[in-house]
Amino acid sequence: MARFSFFSRPITNIRPCANFALSDAYKYITGDFALESTSKLRSIADIKIARTFKAANFDYVTFSGLFSKRNEKAQISHSGLLCLDFDHLENLDKVRWLLLNDEYFETQLLFTSPSGHGLKWVIEIDLSKASHLDYFNGVSNYLKQTYNLTADPSGKDICRACFLPYDPNCYINPKKL
Repeated sequence: MARFSFFSRPITNIRPCANFALSDAYKYITGDFALESTSKLRSIADIKIARTFKAANFDYVTFSGLFSKRNEKAQISHSGLLCLDFDHLENLDKVRWLLLNDEYFETQLLFTSPSGHGLKWVIEIDLSKASHLDYFNGVSNYLKQTYNLTADPSGKDICRACFLPYDPNCYINPKKL
């Protein structure tokens, strides 16, 4: 079972407080833990103020692994997961459908970003076949060529923080429940 680190807000907290599985992230995202902060964030029009609010008010995870602190050198183990982030999407429902029905990658977790304008897509990777960075580059290129989707390049960072919003429509692979 893939395990990764969970961190309590704010983003300046670099020490994890729990180990999570995909089912834990799903329960958090579909529960009411971030309902108030997600609603508040989506009501803020100023991008700079919104970014500051998000950094101060959202718990987060490092989907790609367990860490003793959020730093690449402090990685305990890789989770075998890769999280790709798609920002500023014009049609969330269409992209959601494309990712859920992709013939090559089985979605493990898929949810709307805290801003409400993007998606976070978590898939499994096999590090015996390629590195985290090679997977990120390969999957990103595939998505660009196949669906004209551009993944945020920050996903190549193995200790990348992923804020956990409220999303009652979060998808989890049924095998992970």
